[in-house]
Amino acid sequence: MDPNLGLLFDVDGPLASPVSRSVAIPSILTDLVKLARAGVPIAFITGRSDAFIADEVVKPLLANGLANAFVAGKARMFGVFEKGAAWSVIDGSGLGPLTVDEKVALPQPAIDAIRGIVASRFSDSMFFDETKRAMISVEQRTDVPHGVYQEAQPRFEDDAFAALVSLGLGVRYRDREVPDALGEVPFRLDPTIISTDIESVLLDKDRGAERAIEYFAGLGEVPTLWRTVGDSRSDYLMADHLHAAGYDVAHVDVRPSDGVLERPYKIIVEGDLIHDFAGAAFLSYWVEKLEL
Repeated sequence: MDPNLGLLFDVDGPLASPVSRSVAIPSILTDLVKLARAGVPIAFITGRSDAFIADEVVKPLLANGLANAFVAGKARMFGVFEKGAAWSVIDGSGLGPLTVDEKVALPQPAIDAIRGIVASRFSDSMFFDETKRAMISVEQRTDVPHGVYQEAQPRFEDDAFAALVSLGLGVRYRDREVPDALGEVPFRLDPTIISTDIESVLLDKDRGAERAIEYFAGLGEVPTLWRTVGDSRSDYLMADHLHAAGYDVAHVDVRPSDGVLERPYKIIVEGDLIHDFAGAAFLSYWVEKLEL
């Protein structure tokens, strides 16, 4: 009998190191494969692009035996990228055909404007992510100290906000909001600790969770017990969706120092461990509990 457990993961933080931007703890990969082989449905609900997940998560999983988990016939894995703007099945060959929701994509002039701002004023601390298909992401360079990036990030965001407004886009950034000609605000700037995303207001982790559960339900019976894992306050939205849908859910917060949110479901922290160390501990717990 398959375990009555399903898992939804943010990627940056709980799985990939926010420093190296890769899965740096080997047990994370081997434990994910063990859980997949046992029949635990696993989805990655991330702001990252499909290309990043293919290279930094799926390829290492395949190197650690993921294909064999699918040969056994129980594995179920899914990827939701750019906070719900794109998605695909994951199987023993890697990512399946990609679906992109073009309705939430930023217009090309906005993409070109932000790319130009980064190239002309901020390339010494950040880079423009060319792999995104619907949203814009500008990320800290890995060779730059975090303090340098932190100083530059708000200046970049001010410039980006001004550029988007000048193009006539309705956009929100922190406490600032400028509607478009129709009085609407369809886009927002969303800062993280290593990046700034510019995205449709329709995108978020609850949308990604809904997409993943729909996929798993199409394959058959869905577990009633779920764990969601993330390092940002927005990651709680995965658990919010599952709780509202009637599932038994708890959220694992791997960066509780940002503030643990009040929720009607259980919040789990892994002691003093944070980021991918907490993610590794969480996975190890379930591998041992299920005797895999």
